[in-house]
Amino acid sequence: MSTVQLETISHRIGGAASTGGSSRTTPVYDPATGREQRQVLLAEPADVDAAVQAAKAAFAKWRDVSVTRRARVMFKFRELVDQHTDELARIISSEHGKTFDDARGEVVRGMEVVEFACGIAELTKGEFSEQVSTGVDLHSFRQPLGVCAGITPFNFPIMVPMWMHPIAIATGNTFVLKPSERDPSVSNLIAELYAEAGLPDGVFNVVHGDKVAVDALLDHPDVAAISFVGSTPIAKYVHERATAAGKRVQALGGAKNHAIVMPDADLDFATNHLIAAGYGSAGQRCMAISIAVAVGDAGDELVERLRAKALSIRVGPGLEPDSEMGPVVTAAARDRVVGYVERTTADVVVDGREHSLGSDGFWVGPTLLDNVTTDMEVYRDEVFGPLLGVVRVATLDDAIALINANPYANGTAIFTDSGQAAREFQRRIEVGMIGVNVPIPVPMAFYSFGGWKDSLFGDHHIHGPEGVTFYTRAKVVTTRWPDQGHETTNMHFPTAS
Repeated sequence: MSTVQLETISHRIGGAASTGGSSRTTPVYDPATGREQRQVLLAEPADVDAAVQAAKAAFAKWRDVSVTRRARVMFKFRELVDQHTDELARIISSEHGKTFDDARGEVVRGMEVVEFACGIAELTKGEFSEQVSTGVDLHSFRQPLGVCAGITPFNFPIMVPMWMHPIAIATGNTFVLKPSERDPSVSNLIAELYAEAGLPDGVFNVVHGDKVAVDALLDHPDVAAISFVGSTPIAKYVHERATAAGKRVQALGGAKNHAIVMPDADLDFATNHLIAAGYGSAGQRCMAISIAVAVGDAGDELVERLRAKALSIRVGPGLEPDSEMGPVVTAAARDRVVGYVERTTADVVVDGREHSLGSDGFWVGPTLLDNVTTDMEVYRDEVFGPLLGVVRVATLDDAIALINANPYANGTAIFTDSGQAAREFQRRIEVGMIGVNVPIPVPMAFYSFGGWKDSLFGDHHIHGPEGVTFYTRAKVVTTRWPDQGHETTNMHFPTAS
């Protein structure tokens, strides 16, 4: 029997495909069939060093490219991403499993950050103050850091990297991306689109890999900054190791996002949006709603409506037009979700284990649990799958206290018709991103994305204005042009006069 030779996905270093010194590979699966469809190289430290050195060499010239030329590259890159939206979405769907429409939405949301980066000339303007003291002026400006690196997760293989590299590159840095090895192909196409847009070789590089590549980036002396999105334990590890190496770090961690449903809420509206927020992308979103907090007598009717809606979701391969929810990304992800359902003592209202499209593929259906309590494993952990739990409380105060006691603080929402309740909620809640009748409150690109507590390690949120701040550092210049021969020596500390 002949063996079919699978495609091997290579690195992209210095503007060209590179196999470097990599000999290790790992499979890339089609989650809908469970079949291995290609292999991806896993970088060794030497491969990471080659990418960093290419980026370092490119930085010497790219930092001096005018801000208007950098903006023009971003405008061209944005147009190319727009032209290739469907192709990018198909690649994402084939390796991640999410539906084509969901993948297409991811591309569009990533493109919004590119659009923000197109305004880099405005975003990096400095400040000037005349005559701060007699004959003295003051001005400030920002400069790029150097080689920056991004380590990104499987769940948004184009959008999350685009939270990083467009802003880093537009501000004059060069970039090394280490995407997830589970769905790596789209990152190589992005590198090709950058090249077509006129970005010089070495400014954007892609190295595929596992912990070996991650550690090599965290330790490399020529990497100035690390951006990371992933689970909380790894975010903490990245932050500690990279800051110990003297790097600037933003590390976004896990989530356990709650949505409060008040008795006065429109339950049809809340149900529709909770279903989308809980089961969209098979729950594999850092902003997915995994806990609905039913206040007062909202609980029974809410659970019944959620049950009916969950049972009606069309589960199928992501590239089939009628599919509303695809598989999870790996067999391990499927088994993890199933394990939580098997072990729970909550009431299983809809059982995703009963959903099957045959033995192939990484399938688990929408799961709905009622009467979840805070001591349960399924409440404490970030399940990261199509599992929505309902917790019941008596009052809004109880709901706020419940959410504030959780160690995760990425996103949260409230469904209500009461402006007073909404205002009270957004003022008292200890969470970084808040939605009022919006279950997935991901900010637009001209705001910054980031949670609190165990959902963020580092001082800066990602993309938006804080992204510009993260990828640059400030200089302040005090200037005086004295008249010749009219200065005297003063030994006191200088003050304004």
